[in-house]
Amino acid sequence: MTSGPKQACTLESLWAEAGFTPNGAQRQAILHIDGPLFLPAGPGSGKTRVLLWRTLNLIVFHGVRSDEIYLSTFTEKAARQLQEGLRTLLGAVTTRTGVPYDIARMYVGTVHSLCQRLLLDRRFHPDRNRGHAPALLDELDQYLWLARTRAWRELLAAAGFDADDEAAANVHINGWFEGRAAGSMSKHVAVTNCVALFNRLSEECVDPAEGIARTNDETFARLLRAYAHYRGTLAAGGATPQTDFSVLQQHALDLLEGTPAAAGVFRHVIIDEYQDTNAVQERIFFHLAGGTRNLCVVGDDDQALYRFRGATVENFVEFGARCADRWGCTPTAVPLVTNYRSRRRIVDFYGAFVGRCDWAKAPPAVGHHRVVDKQIVAHSTDAGPAVVATMPAKPVDACAEIAGLVRRLIDEEKVTDPNQVAFLYPSLKSENVQRMMDALAAVGIRAYAPRAKRFLEGDEATAMLGLFASVLGRPARGAFPGSDYSEYHDWLDRAEDTANDLLRGDKALAAFVRDRQADLETARSDWAALRAVADARGWAIAAPYAPDTMKRAFYEAPGLSARAKRTLGSQYFDRLVQARIREGRPHTVDYVFKRATSVDWSVLDLFWRLCGFDHFRAMFDAAHRAADPDEGPVSNLSLLSQYLGRFMDRRAPIVTGELLQDGGVARLFFASYCFALFRRGESEYEDAEDPFPKGRVPFLTIHQAKGLEFPVVVLGNLRKDDKGAPFLEKCVRPLLDRGAEPLDRLAEFDIMRMFYVALSRAKNLLVLAHHKGQGQRINAPFSHLLGGGTVPRIPELDVRALPAAAPDGDVLPRSYSYTADYLHYQRCPRQYMVFREYDFVPSRSQTMLFGTLVHRTMDDLHQWLIARGGAA
Repeated sequence: MTSGPKQACTLESLWAEAGFTPNGAQRQAILHIDGPLFLPAGPGSGKTRVLLWRTLNLIVFHGVRSDEIYLSTFTEKAARQLQEGLRTLLGAVTTRTGVPYDIARMYVGTVHSLCQRLLLDRRFHPDRNRGHAPALLDELDQYLWLARTRAWRELLAAAGFDADDEAAANVHINGWFEGRAAGSMSKHVAVTNCVALFNRLSEECVDPAEGIARTNDETFARLLRAYAHYRGTLAAGGATPQTDFSVLQQHALDLLEGTPAAAGVFRHVIIDEYQDTNAVQERIFFHLAGGTRNLCVVGDDDQALYRFRGATVENFVEFGARCADRWGCTPTAVPLVTNYRSRRRIVDFYGAFVGRCDWAKAPPAVGHHRVVDKQIVAHSTDAGPAVVATMPAKPVDACAEIAGLVRRLIDEEKVTDPNQVAFLYPSLKSENVQRMMDALAAVGIRAYAPRAKRFLEGDEATAMLGLFASVLGRPARGAFPGSDYSEYHDWLDRAEDTANDLLRGDKALAAFVRDRQADLETARSDWAALRAVADARGWAIAAPYAPDTMKRAFYEAPGLSARAKRTLGSQYFDRLVQARIREGRPHTVDYVFKRATSVDWSVLDLFWRLCGFDHFRAMFDAAHRAADPDEGPVSNLSLLSQYLGRFMDRRAPIVTGELLQDGGVARLFFASYCFALFRRGESEYEDAEDPFPKGRVPFLTIHQAKGLEFPVVVLGNLRKDDKGAPFLEKCVRPLLDRGAEPLDRLAEFDIMRMFYVALSRAKNLLVLAHHKGQGQRINAPFSHLLGGGTVPRIPELDVRALPAAAPDGDVLPRSYSYTADYLHYQRCPRQYMVFREYDFVPSRSQTMLFGTLVHRTMDDLHQWLIARGGAA
């Protein structure tokens, strides 16, 4: 294939081709090349496009290699968007100039994913040797790690508690967190509290010994010793050391500080959502940019929501002072203040809202706890009504009024689908959420709110996991204390009842379940038969497998199934066994047992096979109905597939006969993994990229809505009580040697920022629920703004005068792959829908081990030559 004639390529011509016309501030930010750059960016100000074009400018017009750029984003979704956008635009440059560009080695991702990559990057290791990254535990993994009986008792002993009296230790720990002499005896609560504390200590790089020396609180000192023990167990976590997200960052910082050349590896360091960085992350970024001082930070302090994860908004607000202290220079400040998202009155409303708080520092300090010189202005000149409130009313009446408005918006086609109307709440665990869903149901509108209750209690998970219990079995209820334990087994009872109803109504499904039960019973029986032979002969299962003396005895085990015999007698397996013996690495007897007795399906295979029966297949059909599609059920199934994939990755990739002994699989899956999910519930602070299924209005917490936008936003609760500074902040603050926002105003600031995020999500219409009556109130800024009569009420709104929701266009150009997109769609549109559109986890993945091994070996040799000055 030959390319066309080469064309002149300028940044302006690329902008014209992409249909992008930057405003003055955007242009200045894109063209800035040298020195630190401070970009306060208001909602809808196009900061993502600025990051994209600034990166392209560096690569194409200033000779910066892609592997010399470090670009940290807040979510993996944002990273993928930037990567796709860059590939598309760089492809356009290649078409014009013939110059190829490759961003495969560019650092783009979340700070945690990039920390893992730093630990593996040869540029930070002597002689460019391969680094080693520990296995990463997320918050659920941390919980499961600590909640193990042995691990928890060892941690209590290390802290100085009586490990033999676990209940008393739990009462003591939980009482300290709750601010009273005695707390709950729940181990679950104690583990959850400790995970939160340990993460906070890691985010602030608190040395346990120094913390113990600086505190007079005996219980806190004990928990600091527990933290030290926890860190030690991670480092010694078997063949592969473990780490959590917070400790991972410390490992990366230690590596950078121990590598003299680290500050010169990247020419440009660009950080998105900088207001949500923590103390250790700030140190990493300044260290990476120390050689060139080309550190660009983008963010909005008014949208700082992640203090509970250690985020320190002062990193952003005080960025100029930090640059002066560390580098002796002042960053170029370019506020991005033009909002392209929302109609004018929405922008005016949330600007007036944030102005109702006094952000000034208390004397004798000067300045503000906010970047005050960014006054957001709307690009839109539409002066029509865009903010509307319910009549002041009881919550049930306000909900009915909002439901009627949403019905009119749908009927008048001001939205093309109910999923363009988002309901936002400070918390989804409230009566008002259920009231609102009931009001919507009364006018025929479906809701999607998987986090409004425990995810496992949803209809889809209950039916699917009830069938899992029919196949795998379930643990006995027993007589253990704790309401969560009883609630969990009550749910399991409901799940089994649901499954039994399905089995009675579908004979094919019932036959399938019986066949899977028979598979498991065969595997269980085969393992018992093989183990009986080993015990009778005195062969330890950890001993090397010696086929000359063992094979026939195992093959002739009484009661052994034909399937297990085929495995033991396989010539292919014989060749593998002999090869390992010649290498001096013989398989163990235990391995042979697992191979001979494992079933040929996994929990994900079971999930997918069950999805083929009528009850679940109807959910997939409903998602693609031409009229009135409903993607809610299939979206919930997708979330369930992700949980099952995690179970396989973390706990049991295969089901073996050994696991089936004495109900072991049922205990591992239901009594351990699912029980942990049930007890922890669904975090309202998750960053999961939840779908917004067609046919349903989504309910989100304000935290989950950050970074999103919707044609219509309903803020369902204008109340958030100020309960003072978070406990962890109060206990950790004395150990810190840096300035921070005053403890007595933390909650006030955080509440203002949370509501600011909610108010700035709407494009066309912002709806406010004005609750009034006994026990009801709204926060003071809302009382002031709604009390002046400037905000119209719903009965005054002419729905017909509202603009219709425009089709969502991609903010960034998107690239498609012939092999990953077109061919998959051509082969099976339904499969493409399932895996690409709804993010289901496939049941099996193939690994090209030999190809990977060859690639790694060649790369090792290549890097060895580079380290010694040889030809690359």
